[in-house]
Formats: sequence, structure tokens, C-alpha cells
Amino acid sequence: MVCGKLEMDILNSVWTLTEQNEDSDISIQDVVDYLSQSGIERAYTTIKTVMDRLTVKSILVRYKVGKKFFYKAAMDRHEMAAESVKDLCGRFFNGSYTEMIRFIERECSEFLVG
Repeated sequence: MVCGKLEMDILNSVWTLTEQNEDSDISIQDVVDYLSQSGIERAYTTIKTVMDRLTVKSILVRYKVGKKFFYKAAMDRHEMAAESVKDLCGRFFNGSYTEMIRFIERECSEFLVG
């Protein structure tokens, strides 16, 4: 499951807002406001378009309360991370976690020493 930078910023916003209040209904404006606090200024329409795209990808779920739409993440951070690792492994390492780990050890050794 590949997501772009803005998609991930939006997902992180939804996850954080949900962590702050599990019962909250998260609107597009909530995400716009949260991103703005984080220094990410985007137009409401841009955020709406990306959130709708995430809904089509089944990463977000959209539902209506009254006349307003709200969103929830279809999976939490850890589930998304696990799916992304599986996807990465499949795309680049023919499904071999051993090969992927060897690659990480070889290519990222400077970050792993600590």
C-alpha cells in the first residue's frame, strides 16, 4: 500500500486526532486545522481530494452524520506499517524477509550502529 507524503501527513493527523479522542468524528476541517498547527498549509479542497482518494483506496472510511461527512482510519498505525512492510518485501525482495533484512543491514548499517 503506497501512500504519498501528503497522504501520510493526513493519515498521521487522523491517527493522532483519534488517539486524542477515540469517540471523535473527524472532519476535513479538523485535519486542515491539525496540519496547519504542524506547519503544513494546504487548501481545504486539496485535503478533501486527498481524503477522498484515501477513501477510494479503502485506507479511510467516510460516513455521514446529518449533512456532514466524517472520516476514520480503516487501520491503525501498526496495521498500516505491517501492510507497508509486506508490500515493500513483495515488491522489491520477491517476498523474502531474509533478503530484505540483509539489504537493510547492508544499506543502513550506519543508522543501525548505536
